[in-house]
Amino acid sequence: MRFIADLHIHSAYSRATSRDLNPENLWRWSQLKGISVVGSGDFTHPAWLRELREKFELADNGLFTLRKELQTLAVPASCRADVFFMLSAEISCIYSKGGRTRKIHMIVLAPAFDDADRINRELSRIGNLKSDGRPILGLDAKELAKIVLGASPEAMLIPAHAWTPHFSVFGSVSGFDSLEECFEELTPCITAIETGLSSDPPMNWRLSALDRITLISNSDAHSPSKLGREANILETDLSYAAILAAIRSGEGFAGTIEFFPEEGKYHFDGHRTCGVSMHPHETLQNHGICPVCGKKLTIGVMHRVDKLADRKEGFRPQGRPPFRSVIPLSEIIAETLGVGPSTKKTDALYRNLLEALGNEFHILLEAPLKDIETAGAPRLAEAILKMRSGDVSITPGYDGEFGRIRIFERFERKELKCQTPHF
Repeated sequence: MRFIADLHIHSAYSRATSRDLNPENLWRWSQLKGISVVGSGDFTHPAWLRELREKFELADNGLFTLRKELQTLAVPASCRADVFFMLSAEISCIYSKGGRTRKIHMIVLAPAFDDADRINRELSRIGNLKSDGRPILGLDAKELAKIVLGASPEAMLIPAHAWTPHFSVFGSVSGFDSLEECFEELTPCITAIETGLSSDPPMNWRLSALDRITLISNSDAHSPSKLGREANILETDLSYAAILAAIRSGEGFAGTIEFFPEEGKYHFDGHRTCGVSMHPHETLQNHGICPVCGKKLTIGVMHRVDKLADRKEGFRPQGRPPFRSVIPLSEIIAETLGVGPSTKKTDALYRNLLEALGNEFHILLEAPLKDIETAGAPRLAEAILKMRSGDVSITPGYDGEFGRIRIFERFERKELKCQTPHF
């Protein structure tokens, strides 16, 4: 069976997240997006874990479903589908190793509530799990691996957004140069990394050390509408065991759905305070110093990959699964209408499209262009064709600032504005 999974999200108990992040809205938005399996997020938080216990039922496939009586939110008939949940969490490990402060974020997947309880009991001895859905713990990432794997052989630990400068295993500010440096003798237990919004598979293919690693992608959503901005495509049985096996071995892992990495907020080097963005070559010419204030630039993902890579750009290891780069449908609609992504016009057309054609991933990746043209605003089909072919213009993100992506050139956008319909 072919399906889409987004395994790294958050709840309303994490900092800077939407209050709408509850199981009911996750169930609804997963269907709107076309996601069959979604992470629960934040199972380390006691209040969220209680809510999950109250609202989830264990399915025959080892995953969880939302209780039937809670499945009341409106979903267009064209999008209705089964949604399964997997227990997941993110841990922020901050510790000293090798004479440096390390800040590593890790994703934890657990098969059952009892396993989550065992993990939480160990972690609660180290730090306060009530303060944040993504707890900050003074814990070596290797020691976290021991705790997770000791709780259950069917649990999994995955380095989150592996290239983010400040909080990742390969981060330029506080990470390591290799998985072995971080996890030592437990490195063989790390079978996947999350590439993050600012990198994509081709960037990771440049490191031969990652050839044995499955490259997964997730949204890290902080609101329900952000689900699926990155996701995984699997072609296997729809079960906890099969998903875990696919991630561990690569067999049945059919690829990923990606952000255009330039749009990620740490792709280029830069200094946001001064509005300075630099390609790695420019950074080297400036000796890593901001030309405006004279302070150190934040070294981005592209630069960090360049530093650690042992292969040239364009190298593709044999047998690697494909990937698709997408732009969220609401952003494409907004550009074709000449309005903002959160406006009533954008939302109205988004809903009309879903009702007419099906879920968002189907529209972005599979729907015939003629059907999109019939159901959508002027030139929406052309915009999606451009996205599918990678014919987009992006001003890269840097130092916490998202990149700006455009499908149409300035003169084309002016023409589009003249054609904008009224709703």
